[in-house]
Amino acid sequence: MNNIFLQVWRTNRPRDFIHEGKVLTVPDFWEFVPSGDPGLTRRLKAGTDCWSVVHKRKNRIESLGLWCDSKIVKEVKAALEMERSNPVYLRKLEAARQARIAKQDAYVVEFRQAVVDYLAFAPEYENLAWDLADAVTDQAVPVGSGTVARTGRIPLRERAEAAVIAWMRHQTTGYDRMHIARIKGERRAVRKELAADSRELLERYRRGEKPLDNCPLQNALK
Repeated sequence: MNNIFLQVWRTNRPRDFIHEGKVLTVPDFWEFVPSGDPGLTRRLKAGTDCWSVVHKRKNRIESLGLWCDSKIVKEVKAALEMERSNPVYLRKLEAARQARIAKQDAYVVEFRQAVVDYLAFAPEYENLAWDLADAVTDQAVPVGSGTVARTGRIPLRERAEAAVIAWMRHQTTGYDRMHIARIKGERRAVRKELAADSRELLERYRRGEKPLDNCPLQNALK
């Protein structure tokens, strides 16, 4: 028999939640397990009835944690603690950590090269291209940064281009100091205009032209 798993929304009452328009009350013998331990969450979902408490953040639904039978939670936590204290598990954990580090290091190199390839500056500005690639990569690539560079939904070259334009928007324009009217589409329009300015600036370096006086790109990289 399958376990019951519900997604519920918070109300003003700590033990009352909304599911499909109905108010549900958490059983007295259940306890709340906050998000943050994926292994524990997976086992609880597989081993007992539970409710996943969710809320909307920006444009996505996020889970805050689970309500589950307190007895089951205690048993699962004890079993996990025993497993995680085993030397074999610790070695596997360290091996997985090293693999993630190696994968991240490889992606840093790959992304940095993709930025340089996108920039395609004239030979006399090659050093500038690598300096810009370093700055963009440092900002965009770290795990958890939430930037476009971390998505796998678009090709690498497009990620590199988007990351460059985003970096330039904040570093070479007055975007962060602008007062933008709260009109639908206004912020998008401002970003589009600034992106066009940034692309034109990059084109000057691709064509090998003399830098602008007081060039905002070179100033930012200093």
